[in-house]
Amino acid sequence: MPDTAVLTAPDRKAPAPPPRGRRNRGPRRTPPLVLAFVLVPLLAEALWVFWPALQGFYLALTSWDGVSPPKFVGLANFREMAHDDVFLDATGHTVLWLVLFGGLSAVLGLGAALVLQQERRGVGFYRAALFLPVVFSLVATALVWQAIYQPDGVLNQLLESVGLGNLRHAWLADQDTALYAVMVPALWRQIGYVMVLYVAGLKGIDPALYEAAKVDGAGAWQRLRHVTLPQLRSVNAVVLSVIVIDSLRSFDVVWSLTRGGPYHSSELLSTYMYSTAFQSLRLGYGSALAVVIFVLAFGVICSYLVRAFREAD
Repeated sequence: MPDTAVLTAPDRKAPAPPPRGRRNRGPRRTPPLVLAFVLVPLLAEALWVFWPALQGFYLALTSWDGVSPPKFVGLANFREMAHDDVFLDATGHTVLWLVLFGGLSAVLGLGAALVLQQERRGVGFYRAALFLPVVFSLVATALVWQAIYQPDGVLNQLLESVGLGNLRHAWLADQDTALYAVMVPALWRQIGYVMVLYVAGLKGIDPALYEAAKVDGAGAWQRLRHVTLPQLRSVNAVVLSVIVIDSLRSFDVVWSLTRGGPYHSSELLSTYMYSTAFQSLRLGYGSALAVVIFVLAFGVICSYLVRAFREAD
């Protein structure tokens, strides 16, 4: 028989199975519930915060009494500020408040966090005691301190009992002491909040860094300066932002204790803005004051963040 050629098909390699865990999936769709949780708060924020803020920038360029239609006046409100003695005094008080209130809040909050960061017996009680004023309403806090500052209040009676009766004072009625007396209850409330922020930051520092510093012979102050403070740089940015915002919007405690008096000696930009807008019904000028507060807060925070980012690079 003649030889017959056997034709064989060329070998074909079977397609490799897709790697495990990699399946060809289409674009993932975000669940409607997740979209609702994101979009609803964003819509509420836009409606109640962003839109009124944009309106405030426009109203700062108008003269408006809250009833008649706003009258566009351009930069007249800002030019008036240059000759407004109360505004200039309130600006100086606000800067002083920002420096003293902010600086003491950061220093005392950090000091409390360093003392109370270690887990030992009774430390939870002291943390809670320092943080407790944070949960109190500022108005309630102001009422308590108003009773303390009364001429026959706790503070003057305490001074009398320890033989310092000559220091008895009308703390809230004196132009020289009103601003500093109002600052104390604000600090009493703020220190606990700053302490919690710093305690969280201290918990995140690697203990090996302290061990290495001890091996190199670093003392407590050197460890604080070269280990703790550099590691708290990110926390410092948060603390600064919180302090600046709280300083510039400090209103409740000042208004409840002194209403900016006596004779505007404790007037801040926030209290002056409120009295101008809602008591004198000059909402255009009040909106211009709000713009100044925003610019101050934005400028301080941005300048610090820019410097922090440059140092990080």
